[in-house]
Amino acid sequence: MLVLVAPGQGAQTPGFLTPWLDLPGAADRVAEWSDALKLDLARYGTTADAEEIRDTAVAQPLLVAAGLLSASALGSTSSFGAVAGHSVGEITAAAIAGVLPEKDALSFVRTRGLGMAEAAAVTETGMAAVLGGEPAVVVAHLEKLGLTPANINGAGQIVAAGTMEQIEALQADKPEGSMKVVPLKVAGAFHTHHMAPAVAELEKAAEALSPADPALKYVSNKDGLVVATGADVVARLVGQVANPVRWDLCMETFAELGVTGIIELSPGGTLTGLAKRALKGVPSVALKTPDDLEKAAALVAELTV
Repeated sequence: MLVLVAPGQGAQTPGFLTPWLDLPGAADRVAEWSDALKLDLARYGTTADAEEIRDTAVAQPLLVAAGLLSASALGSTSSFGAVAGHSVGEITAAAIAGVLPEKDALSFVRTRGLGMAEAAAVTETGMAAVLGGEPAVVVAHLEKLGLTPANINGAGQIVAAGTMEQIEALQADKPEGSMKVVPLKVAGAFHTHHMAPAVAELEKAAEALSPADPALKYVSNKDGLVVATGADVVARLVGQVANPVRWDLCMETFAELGVTGIIELSPGGTLTGLAKRALKGVPSVALKTPDDLEKAAALVAELTV
């Protein structure tokens, strides 16, 4: 039972798209997507600095484009039993599962990124990862400070979101039992009530979509459930912008499905890191550059004999 996963915002680093553009046809695909979105994905993925790609309106389409490129480089998804994405990675997962055509997925994520960037501009907000501590204790402490547990990631990681004053208060007063608080490379309090205006924008965009039912098991961030219909996938993509990501429940579902291996799409590393702690003994490969494709192919071959 191989699972394919796509990372979310904050996974991007300057130049991460560069080696992927050397693959046959990749540069042409990215140029076509850039024209359609009116966003120079190649420049942002190769020469832009960290602050430029921190911009939500840039980061989100860039991450979905990178995920789609690396998925294509892997080849057929027929060996995978399930697919999931963290936050914006759910749109990548929806395209891979056949729920949305690539062009619709990219158009939708462009609307998402712009809407969330606009919502984030209303109040200065941010996110920070709390590492360690009992989940119930951490959540209670966050709520005491007025913060939202926006990403409950499992493996000892909960991401808090709120105003910058609230994030600073958390850094000065971390939850009992936690090891540290790490600010994230994002430009807003995603998956909280601060994103409500973006939900309205996505509801309008969703009306133009004609989703198909998933061809692979699609595991949702909302509650870790396997979603059977394309309409339900899209409805969850819309609402999830202003609601917490439950990656811990996604990993529990992977275990229940009998996961035997995980491959994380570009820019990989975050989700396989969580899996190594929460799904001990399950082999994984993170696609950071095309050099990792050989390891991924070897894992697929080993587990599908």
